Amino acid sequence: MKKYVESWMMLLLILVFSASCGTKKDKQINEAEILHNNQDQLTQIIIYDMFTPPVSSRIYVYSSLASYEAIRFSKPGTPSIAAKLKGFKPMPEPEKDKKYDFALAATSAFFTVVHKVVFSLDSLKTYENATLEKFRHVLDDDTYSRSIAFGDSIGKTVLVRAMADGYVQSRGKPKYLGSNDPGKWHPTPPDYLDGIEWCWNTMKPMVLDSASQFMPVRPPQYSLDTNSAFFKGAKEVYDIGRNLTEEQKTIAKYWDDNPFVIEHSGHMMFGNKKITPGGHWMGIAAIAAKESKADAVKTAQGYLMTAIALYDAFISCWDEKYRSSVVRPVTVINEHIDKSWVPFLQTPPFPEYTSGHSSITASASMVLAHLYGDKFAFQDTSDLRYIGMQRHFNSFQEAAAEASISRVYGGIHYRTGVDVGADQGKKVGQLIVDRILK
Repeated sequence: MKKYVESWMMLLLILVFSASCGTKKDKQINEAEILHNNQDQLTQIIIYDMFTPPVSSRIYVYSSLASYEAIRFSKPGTPSIAAKLKGFKPMPEPEKDKKYDFALAATSAFFTVVHKVVFSLDSLKTYENATLEKFRHVLDDDTYSRSIAFGDSIGKTVLVRAMADGYVQSRGKPKYLGSNDPGKWHPTPPDYLDGIEWCWNTMKPMVLDSASQFMPVRPPQYSLDTNSAFFKGAKEVYDIGRNLTEEQKTIAKYWDDNPFVIEHSGHMMFGNKKITPGGHWMGIAAIAAKESKADAVKTAQGYLMTAIALYDAFISCWDEKYRSSVVRPVTVINEHIDKSWVPFLQTPPFPEYTSGHSSITASASMVLAHLYGDKFAFQDTSDLRYIGMQRHFNSFQEAAAEASISRVYGGIHYRTGVDVGADQGKKVGQLIVDRILK
């Protein structure tokens, strides 16, 4: 009997030990969750460092590309997306018959890129080291080191293109202060900041053939004739702003996502750090992946495609903004209708036509709808931790349409700016779907 009990206990110990060794990784590391956490950490850094919305889209696209190009090898046959984009060298491939952890490689690739494109590396390193330690506990030394090195090689290959995309050359350019010519943009209250990223159209696109590929129709001709299309558009913004419903205020506030808002209290000024418009849609990409229970490869694809849609839409939109340089509603209304009128939202520092929100959200919604479906209903909690608000949408397109009209409710865009901007973004998004996903 004693021998039987001893044998049974020994067998039990072997089984427990074997189970703990064999399934340790499965129990401790959820690959899709790692990718979500990486992206979330990046968003926190972008908010803290206060990058402009166009620059934020650049950070998202390169880091997401590096992550995808590594994780795709965990599902044999998954194609490279970098190979379909402009200006990238062939991505490194893993050695045959060698063992890798591709979630670790994706994390390594992701942070190899992020290190070169953000400022706040100290807080980033704390998160990164804790994440890498999770892998170190479950992998042998050779696999761990090989995976880190493979990811690093992908990240460095991505950075070669990033260093030649026009960004470095665009830094240090003279300020854009607009013009005092009638109908042209010039800095707006309350802080009269110079126009941001005025030469963003010189950036190398990911998919677009050129920044002006989808150049929109010309904006309404500036006129103070009360019967003109331009003046009627300005008057509409004024009338809506004076009679906002509570729902319209909620919509405007929900989609504000303006990282430039500066609060004034007496002689003091302070900035409210918020998620960028692109960060909001990267958050929606996360929600779609989680709700659909997407695996790590599909999750990485969703992040990357959304980032590409945002990045190219910003290039397209900013190309038009500084071509037409249309005056903002607050300037026209204060000078010619009501000098005391204040828009519900603070006007961001760049020209009006076309609407950036409308362009990038339409583009991102096109891509997400292709990946997750035209009628993908979701609870948008992307902004919950920042402004304490969430909203439900029955589709990505519905969310994009609400984001677009929110700019009219906020008093910062004419209806033509949002309508034409949405059309511009849809064209960008469709091109991206056609060239990469079909």
